[in-house]
Amino acid sequence: MVNFKVKNLNLSDEGALSTEWASMHMPVLNQIKDRFEKEKPLKGISIGASLHVTKETSVLISALMAGGAKVALCGSNPLSTQDEIAAFLARQEVSIYAWRGQTTEEYYWCVEKVIDAEPQVTVDDGADLVGIIHSKRTTILPQIRGGTEETTTGVIRLRAMEMAGELKYPIIAVNDAYTKHLFDNRYGTGQSTLDGIVRTTSILLAGKNFVVAGYGWCGRGLALRAKGMGAKVIVTETNPTKALEAVMDGYQVLPMREAAEIGDIFVTVTGSKHVIRKEHMAKMKDGAILANSGHFNVEINIPDLESITERRRRVRENLEEYHTKDGRRLYLLGEGRLINLAAAEGHPSEVMDMSFANQALCIEHLVKTPKLQPKVHRVPASIDEHVAMLKLNAMHIKIDTLTSAQKTYIETWKTGTI
Repeated sequence: MVNFKVKNLNLSDEGALSTEWASMHMPVLNQIKDRFEKEKPLKGISIGASLHVTKETSVLISALMAGGAKVALCGSNPLSTQDEIAAFLARQEVSIYAWRGQTTEEYYWCVEKVIDAEPQVTVDDGADLVGIIHSKRTTILPQIRGGTEETTTGVIRLRAMEMAGELKYPIIAVNDAYTKHLFDNRYGTGQSTLDGIVRTTSILLAGKNFVVAGYGWCGRGLALRAKGMGAKVIVTETNPTKALEAVMDGYQVLPMREAAEIGDIFVTVTGSKHVIRKEHMAKMKDGAILANSGHFNVEINIPDLESITERRRRVRENLEEYHTKDGRRLYLLGEGRLINLAAAEGHPSEVMDMSFANQALCIEHLVKTPKLQPKVHRVPASIDEHVAMLKLNAMHIKIDTLTSAQKTYIETWKTGTI
């Protein structure tokens, strides 16, 4: 029997059905799982993972176990765990420590329990697991072969560790794979963020001034989907190149201090902190809605919001009204946490298929590749292209191949104007 802590084991049958549904829409990962079952490339490997405990994560864990790995898992956000999935994974002999609605203390207790399992490979989403290992649990560092990181925020933290000379084992930035950030961040975040907002508020998006803070891959996807729903999209940015791109894509670009005066809905997707602050909140119209789709709940400065609040109340699930001292009402969704997971189900399974296929193959790469340097590594191009080809095959889409003459032409520098 494995150790675990979940909310309710009786939910496991529901979790099994949800996992089955997700698996039906994850053909790439299932192809990898089939190979893993035959080859057992992860036999004897202990994996410690901190991930959003969703139905798609359940499919990934199944693939890793099929490859011979022993897995310990905790959630990577206090509000993103789907309790039926946690129950199902506990029944599958996963050492899982996750339930929805954790306190901060409970959240980090779960992270520590995963470290207690003495992982040789870490799989992280936000770098909390790696951070605790490097700060509080350094005694296990010598046994860790490497790790992977799923999200932009985590990669930012890990690169900061590398720059400071503090990163002690190699990490593959799965987030930066083309088949991850292009599809997961753009199409996944775009759709699932709107899903969370609409589920929570039940409002009409058409005609609203929709402010997107940040125009990285997540911001691009969110702006595209909001525009498609008829919203009038405004982008705020600190990066001049990304701001210019937003202009060229047809969006209005404003500083947040100006957008604050006209916005109806504000969504932060920057990976930074305090993007929306007191000076912005002071200018917002009565009824403005604030949501976040960045990994941590620091993009909206919640202490600032509380400081201008006279009273607050819960209007409906994941929707809190802050009645300001000057008589306005501001609405915060999902406690400022990832709205697509706090109030919805995260990315569609078809999107996570590619993200988690990259995870599985990068873990295999770490296990098979000795002596990688302790730094943040890119996903090998061969893995990225393999995932793309598996996805195309699953969609029954064929593409051209280069002829020998074309290969010669693009590989030589001598052919000029004819």
